[in-house]
Amino acid sequence: MAILAVLVVRLGAEPFVEGLRRTDPVALAVAVAVTAVTTACCARRWSLLASRLGVAVPFGEAYRAVYRAQLLNATLPGGVVGDVHRGFRHGRRSGAMGRALGSVAWDRGSGQVVQAAMAVAALPLLVPLGGWAVVLPAVVLVLVVGVLARGGVWPQVLVLSAVAAGGHVLVFVVAARTAGVTAATYELVALGLLVLLASAIPLSVAGWGPREGAAAWVFGAAGLGAAAGVQVAVVYGVMSLVATLPGMLALREPRTARGGVAWASGPTSS
Repeated sequence: MAILAVLVVRLGAEPFVEGLRRTDPVALAVAVAVTAVTTACCARRWSLLASRLGVAVPFGEAYRAVYRAQLLNATLPGGVVGDVHRGFRHGRRSGAMGRALGSVAWDRGSGQVVQAAMAVAALPLLVPLGGWAVVLPAVVLVLVVGVLARGGVWPQVLVLSAVAAGGHVLVFVVAARTAGVTAATYELVALGLLVLLASAIPLSVAGWGPREGAAAWVFGAAGLGAAAGVQVAVVYGVMSLVATLPGMLALREPRTARGGVAWASGPTSS
């Protein structure tokens, strides 16, 4: 809230209002479609890691749970309530609370590590480094692949995380174009990775706060204007919120005829 208050004092309410005004149905439809894919990637990643830890979760249930978690993250303070919720529910069902919560921690953590590596690799796109603009991203990505490829499921986790992060960046680029930003696409990709990395900080109010602050800072540093950054962040925030609304369908769990949950996974080996 303090970040938002500072932005309003420094930039006025116009960037926020303009961002809301510019958001259109086409952008929202793109966000919904792309998020359906990124959610599938995250669900598959969690399913793989949970199985690895001996608390398997079927993909269909993982898909519903991740959608529900995204909705809760986007509507409740902190930005991680949904993930804690899905870990807790899975722990109760599997009978292994520690490993179930650990599977969610590994899921979220691995995604953040890959996204951070992508952000570092994209930094040369914002700074004229000559030949290093090509060499440095390649070196970073090779190092990440080398580290994550040491385990059986890690290559899949890497690919799924990269696709999910790429989907979020695509939504960010669409938000920037919707907001009227005309910067080169590669520059928006780099800026988007930095903003999304900041938005993962669990200190937001329903997703708002660090994202807008980071957008104002990086867009200002890139010469595009802090107000433009806030406007893009607002458009992205609205798009992201609408894209999580399918999670409402997963708020109520399916039940069996006997009143139990539709599935229950006990400890398994992988």
